[in-house]
Amino acid sequence: MAKYSIQVNGKTHEVDVMDDMPLLWVLRDVLAMKGTKFGCGKALCGACTVNLDDTAIRSCSFPISAVGKGKITTIEGISEEGNHPVQQAWEKYVVPQCGYCQTGQIMNAVALLKSNSSPSEQEIEQAMQGNLCRCGTYNRIKEAILSVAAES
Repeated sequence: MAKYSIQVNGKTHEVDVMDDMPLLWVLRDVLAMKGTKFGCGKALCGACTVNLDDTAIRSCSFPISAVGKGKITTIEGISEEGNHPVQQAWEKYVVPQCGYCQTGQIMNAVALLKSNSSPSEQEIEQAMQGNLCRCGTYNRIKEAILSVAAES
């Protein structure tokens, strides 16, 4: 066990966990932040996506020891009221169906728009291809991201 001081959603948390514990389980089991989802456990589906210093990462395979002084943002941290522009676009374009992958999708979209405020359709498809949606709402996801980019 080791002690880590991590910054999540603007707050510092002290955790005492194993060095190789995935960030996902620190967030869900230690800090009781249930917004980040477990999907495949192999960083293939994107359901567990969070942002580390504004870059999308797969928290299921990212060990707590690799966080360092990075700033972690989860779905709970992008907007307390659920009114982040990406969240609003998700509602406007009726993106979620089952909703399971949506927190990861949203976090990946937020990171994309931070790094590229005006992505092309091809850039969106490339950036989002690692986030799987069993319901197949990819076209609505792309429309939602394009609408946020157009408004910025």
